[in-house]
Amino acid sequence: MNCVACKNPMVVLELNQVEIDYCLSCHGIWLDAGELEALLDNSGEAARLLQATAALAKGEPGRRRCPICRKRMLAANTPAPTPVEIDYCSRNHGLWFDRGELEEVVKFIEGGDTGKILHLLRDMFNRKQSSKG
Repeated sequence: MNCVACKNPMVVLELNQVEIDYCLSCHGIWLDAGELEALLDNSGEAARLLQATAALAKGEPGRRRCPICRKRMLAANTPAPTPVEIDYCSRNHGLWFDRGELEEVVKFIEGGDTGKILHLLRDMFNRKQSSKG
Protein backbone atom coordinates (compact mmCIF):
# COMPACT_ATOMS: atom_id res chain seq x y z
CA MET A 1 0.00 0.00 0.00
CA ASN A 2 1.22 3.52 -0.75
CA CYS A 3 1.01 6.35 1.77
CA VAL A 4 -2.13 8.45 1.71
CA ALA A 5 -0.12 11.63 2.33
CA CYS A 6 3.25 11.33 0.56
CA LYS A 7 2.58 8.39 -1.80
CA ASN A 8 5.65 6.41 -0.64
CA PRO A 9 5.35 2.67 0.09
CA MET A 10 4.17 1.82 3.58
CA VAL A 11 5.28 -1.04 5.81
CA VAL A 12 3.06 -3.28 7.91
CA LEU A 13 3.79 -3.31 11.64
CA GLU A 14 2.11 -5.33 14.35
CA LEU A 15 1.00 -3.53 17.48
CA ASN A 16 -0.90 -5.38 20.18
CA GLN A 17 -1.78 -8.11 17.63
CA VAL A 18 -3.17 -5.54 15.17
CA GLU A 19 -1.49 -4.92 11.84
CA ILE A 20 -1.07 -1.22 11.09
CA ASP A 21 0.25 0.38 7.92
CA TYR A 22 3.05 2.84 8.68
CA CYS A 23 4.85 5.31 6.41
CA LEU A 24 8.59 5.47 7.04
CA SER A 25 8.77 8.81 5.21
CA CYS A 26 6.08 11.00 6.77
CA HIS A 27 5.29 8.76 9.78
CA GLY A 28 1.58 8.57 9.02
CA ILE A 29 -0.54 5.58 10.04
CA TRP A 30 -3.42 3.89 8.22
CA LEU A 31 -5.82 1.76 10.25
CA ASP A 32 -8.31 -0.42 8.42
CA ALA A 33 -11.92 -0.33 9.63
CA GLY A 34 -12.22 -1.74 13.14
CA GLU A 35 -8.49 -1.68 13.87
CA LEU A 36 -8.66 1.32 16.22
CA GLU A 37 -11.26 -0.48 18.30
CA ALA A 38 -9.23 -3.71 18.18
CA LEU A 39 -6.10 -1.84 19.22
CA LEU A 40 -7.67 -0.36 22.32
CA ASP A 41 -9.00 -2.16 25.34
CA ASN A 42 -11.73 0.46 25.57
CA SER A 43 -13.34 -0.24 22.20
CA GLY A 44 -16.67 1.27 23.27
CA GLU A 45 -14.99 4.61 23.93
CA ALA A 46 -13.15 4.41 20.58
CA ALA A 47 -16.44 3.75 18.78
CA ARG A 48 -18.10 6.72 20.55
CA LEU A 49 -15.18 8.99 19.63
CA LEU A 50 -15.40 7.93 15.98
CA GLN A 51 -19.17 8.49 15.92
CA ALA A 52 -18.75 11.96 17.46
CA THR A 53 -15.99 12.76 14.97
CA ALA A 54 -18.13 11.65 12.03
CA ALA A 55 -20.96 13.83 13.32
CA LEU A 56 -18.61 16.84 13.29
CA ALA A 57 -17.62 16.31 9.65
CA LYS A 58 -18.95 18.89 7.26
CA GLY A 59 -19.47 16.24 4.61
CA GLU A 60 -16.92 17.87 2.35
CA PRO A 61 -14.16 15.69 0.97
CA GLY A 62 -10.66 16.35 2.23
CA ARG A 63 -7.49 16.36 0.17
CA ARG A 64 -6.54 12.74 0.83
CA ARG A 65 -7.79 9.63 -0.93
CA CYS A 66 -8.66 6.29 0.62
CA PRO A 67 -6.00 3.74 -0.33
CA ILE A 68 -8.72 1.08 -0.76
CA CYS A 69 -11.44 2.72 -2.87
CA ARG A 70 -9.52 5.84 -4.01
CA LYS A 71 -12.46 8.13 -3.07
CA ARG A 72 -11.65 11.36 -1.29
CA MET A 73 -11.82 10.84 2.45
CA LEU A 74 -13.70 13.10 4.81
CA ALA A 75 -11.79 15.07 7.42
CA ALA A 76 -13.13 15.94 10.86
CA ASN A 77 -11.74 17.06 14.18
CA THR A 78 -12.14 14.85 17.22
CA PRO A 79 -14.10 16.34 20.11
CA ALA A 80 -11.10 15.72 22.38
CA PRO A 81 -9.65 18.55 24.51
CA THR A 82 -6.83 18.79 21.96
CA PRO A 83 -8.68 18.33 18.65
CA VAL A 84 -7.07 16.00 16.13
CA GLU A 85 -8.07 16.02 12.48
CA ILE A 86 -8.85 12.48 11.38
CA ASP A 87 -9.22 11.58 7.72
CA TYR A 88 -11.69 8.75 7.27
CA CYS A 89 -13.20 6.87 4.38
CA SER A 90 -16.93 7.49 4.00
CA ARG A 91 -17.23 3.88 2.83
CA ASN A 92 -15.77 2.74 6.16
CA HIS A 93 -12.51 1.36 4.77
CA GLY A 94 -10.36 2.98 7.44
CA LEU A 95 -8.72 5.96 9.13
CA TRP A 96 -5.63 8.04 8.39
CA PHE A 97 -3.53 9.61 11.14
CA ASP A 98 -0.73 12.05 10.39
CA ARG A 99 2.41 11.90 12.55
CA GLY A 100 1.54 11.96 16.25
CA GLU A 101 -2.23 12.08 15.75
CA LEU A 102 -2.87 8.46 16.70
CA GLU A 103 -0.97 8.98 19.96
CA GLU A 104 -3.15 12.01 20.76
CA VAL A 105 -6.35 10.05 20.09
CA VAL A 106 -5.14 7.06 22.14
CA LYS A 107 -4.07 9.38 24.95
CA PHE A 108 -7.58 10.86 25.01
CA ILE A 109 -9.32 7.46 24.93
CA GLU A 110 -7.01 5.91 27.54
CA GLY A 111 -7.39 8.96 29.77
CA GLY A 112 -3.81 10.22 29.98
CA ASP A 113 -0.15 9.40 29.52
CA THR A 114 -0.14 6.10 31.39
CA GLY A 115 -2.06 3.86 29.01
CA LYS A 116 -0.61 0.61 27.71
CA ILE A 117 -1.22 1.30 24.01
CA LEU A 118 0.16 4.84 24.24
CA HIS A 119 3.39 3.45 25.71
CA LEU A 120 3.57 0.78 23.00
CA LEU A 121 3.13 3.44 20.30
CA ARG A 122 5.80 5.66 21.80
CA ASP A 123 8.21 2.75 22.17
CA MET A 124 7.54 1.53 18.64
CA PHE A 125 8.08 4.94 17.08
CA ASN A 126 10.84 6.02 19.51
CA ARG A 127 8.95 9.07 20.68
CA LYS A 128 9.33 10.95 23.90
CA GLN A 129 6.55 12.18 26.18
CA SER A 130 5.47 14.77 23.59
CA SER A 131 3.74 12.90 20.75
CA LYS A 132 4.35 15.65 18.18
CA GLY A 133 8.11 15.08 18.10
